[in-house]
Amino acid sequence: MFSIVKNWKIFFAITISFLILGVGSILFRGFNLGIDFTGGSIMDLSFNKAVTVAEVRDVLKEHNLGNSVIQLENVDGEQSSKNVLIRTGVIDDSLRREVMADLGKDLGEFQIQRVEQVGATIGGELIQQAVMAIGLSWVLMIAYITLRFEFKFAIAAIIALIIDVLVTLSYFSLLHMELDSSFVAALLTVVGYSINGTIVIFDRIREALKTHRRNESLGDMVDNCIWSTMTRTCYTVGTSLFAIVSIFLWGGETIHNFSFAMLVGFCSGAYTSVFLAGPLWLMLRGKIKA
Repeated sequence: MFSIVKNWKIFFAITISFLILGVGSILFRGFNLGIDFTGGSIMDLSFNKAVTVAEVRDVLKEHNLGNSVIQLENVDGEQSSKNVLIRTGVIDDSLRREVMADLGKDLGEFQIQRVEQVGATIGGELIQQAVMAIGLSWVLMIAYITLRFEFKFAIAAIIALIIDVLVTLSYFSLLHMELDSSFVAALLTVVGYSINGTIVIFDRIREALKTHRRNESLGDMVDNCIWSTMTRTCYTVGTSLFAIVSIFLWGGETIHNFSFAMLVGFCSGAYTSVFLAGPLWLMLRGKIKA
């Protein structure tokens, strides 16, 4: 049986190498923030005939607005709709009128349902609320795991969660994918999903500690606990990824970034739960040396 604990340096080296690359990209390249964070314009239009996202985006590309968020409303499995919500960056009134004129010329007549400007202040509040939500969830998790298990279990679990969050953020920075409000929802989902796999392994370790003999290796015990939950982990990750990959491939462009964040976060969560959480706990107990 392959020993995860004895090969902990390999998994730590892989993780640290990617985090250096990812955090470096975050610090020096930053993020591609959407209008939820930076502010922008919203155009809610109702066309006389159904249009597709690709058709609307082609018109927007003519005005260097190809990265705008386009949502089809009242869609039930269809690729086109008469009602379209367009969210762009900050544009002035003259450019907005030009865009609407070209949309009418190329895609047909439409009625304006609403036109709004989203201020950057809202984006700042969204970031603050997201950080507070994640921070609060970590504090509550530490409290729960400490009461249910022990404090060292809690610290190991939170370190694994921090790695999951950093990995997801790193991918979006490296690929320069847009961050919007749906990304925040995906990140919170990843946090909840990742801790679940870690808790299952830690629960098995806690039960094994009750019958553990002092002359037996604690590292071997952790290895056995990880492998005893591997089937359950594979089933859980497999079924979850099946759904997420389906959404990513066929869910449409509107939720593409959301599903990608979930995909990366779920994979990272499975990796940290299996290969990092156990060795981290042993390191905190002083059983393996960094």
